[in-house]
Amino acid sequence: MKATRQQAVTGLSLYDRTAEDAAAAVISRYSTSFGLACRMLGARPRPHVRNVYALARVADEVVDGPAQEAGLSPHETAAVLDQLERECFAAIDRGFSTNLVLHAFARTARECGIGADLITPFFASMRADLEVTSHDAASHDEYVYGSAEVIGLMCLQVFVNAGSRHPVDPAPRLVDGARRLGAAFQDVNFLRDLDDDRSRLGRDYLGLSTPAGDRAAVLDRIDADLGAAAAVIPELPADCRRAVTAAHDLFAELARRLRASEGGPKRVRVPDTVKARLAARAMLGFAPKEVRA
Repeated sequence: MKATRQQAVTGLSLYDRTAEDAAAAVISRYSTSFGLACRMLGARPRPHVRNVYALARVADEVVDGPAQEAGLSPHETAAVLDQLERECFAAIDRGFSTNLVLHAFARTARECGIGADLITPFFASMRADLEVTSHDAASHDEYVYGSAEVIGLMCLQVFVNAGSRHPVDPAPRLVDGARRLGAAFQDVNFLRDLDDDRSRLGRDYLGLSTPAGDRAAVLDRIDADLGAAAAVIPELPADCRRAVTAAHDLFAELARRLRASEGGPKRVRVPDTVKARLAARAMLGFAPKEVRA
């Protein structure tokens, strides 16, 4: 029986499965929180969400230090990012890539209807990290759309279309919720990593180093975005709701702790025991937690 099973999984099927395993390994190495949320997804969307986040993480690593540590100049780093984008579209067109993460993402993009309208803004925001060090309100919004909101929209495409033969457009309310949840996640991360972004990467995403900077206003925006997203999570497919609820509640807890910290130097985190409690609450089917300023 074992030999028969091994013989059945060969060729492209084996390659596809290996690519998905590679994507899963990327997430498990880089994000315990998203790794936990992915495990709470149903079997239908789970590998596709991992494929989306794996590509996002690889691109993010190109611009956030590892390429520089490997000795690449800024010009060479930009060229690597450009090549990754070209190879991404080529993989989608061909249905195959020698880059396992790209191969996995391309399978998801083809099945779930993720196109250039979402992929191009993502790479534009990654490219901005090589060119822009200080953001104003307009460039912040543009950056967050490409770096985070489109990731939420890609995941929404997965939630709605994974396993179907013909991808459809998600409902507008779900689109708005996905965008706002992605924006909230990104702004929370900006606040958590404020000191590291400034000292190590020389970036200011929120404009808080300027006289017009307003940390409380950023937190208010996060709470509003989390509240809007929470209202539509119950409308997601059943095999996605628990995972998205857990992720929402984790970031709501981070936002609450960030507000209480008043911008201290210590990076805010949620203890593992609290993460486990939030995950258990979501698994039991509770609605997303109410966000209060």
